[in-house]
Amino acid sequence: MQPTFSFPKAWNLLLNFVYQEAASSFFPGLILLLLLLTRFVEIPGLPRYDFLLLCCIVIQIWMVWGLKVETVDELKTITLFHAIAMAMEIYKVNLGSWVYPGEAYTKLLGVPLFAGFMYAAVASYITQAWRRLHLRIENFPPSWVNWLFVLLIYGNFYTNAVFYDIRWLIIAGLFVAYWRTRIYFSLSTQPFKRPDPALAPVQAFWLPLKLAFLLVATFIWIAENIGTYLGAWQYPSQADGWQMVSVSKLTSWALLFIVSFVLVAQLKRIKAQRTGLEQF
Repeated sequence: MQPTFSFPKAWNLLLNFVYQEAASSFFPGLILLLLLLTRFVEIPGLPRYDFLLLCCIVIQIWMVWGLKVETVDELKTITLFHAIAMAMEIYKVNLGSWVYPGEAYTKLLGVPLFAGFMYAAVASYITQAWRRLHLRIENFPPSWVNWLFVLLIYGNFYTNAVFYDIRWLIIAGLFVAYWRTRIYFSLSTQPFKRPDPALAPVQAFWLPLKLAFLLVATFIWIAENIGTYLGAWQYPSQADGWQMVSVSKLTSWALLFIVSFVLVAQLKRIKAQRTGLEQF
């Protein structure tokens, strides 16, 4: 009987997973590269945030109509998250939670319009990973439960500075609601190939959805450290010099990622119901 495990196969699967994750992070990766470029290179006649905004708009258009790696429906979802994030940014910045140093023509109440694209990039990653890895959710809670958590999480971002911060109560509720929820993904046994059951052998894996949230939040926290180091924005603790962002921010990013994920998942659920699909 042939063994079920072989090192070459496991290595190929790992390579493919890393590749698909990197490809799904195309938009966030380009933003980090732009932050690095504009940290050390001054664009003549154009403030840094305005240049970044123009670049992000061009990249988004390129991804939808040039590369065709995103659909118009996905662009609508990403734009929605951009708007939601901008509203929260304006509130938090004017509360003094963080600042965007430097001038810009496209600043709105202290927040450059570019800032919304950093959140939109998270939604872009989700839509890309969903397609590339053929994501499927098992035991996903009813829609009303998901929308309730979205409202609680988003509302708490506004009220936690003036009232009691209930994030730990929300996290406890998430553990209960998503206790049995799994997220399945597929990997091709051929390195650097997008999994496609109709064309090539694939292998399915799963993670508890809660663990997936934590893992992605950790990578976003790492990206946040890079972003603040490159001067994209600044926390009060970094006013006298850069220092690592507090690990406590992991909970904030995990909750914010959950809002983005649920928005994407719920819209896919609605589309699946309209088209008569059993899974989404």
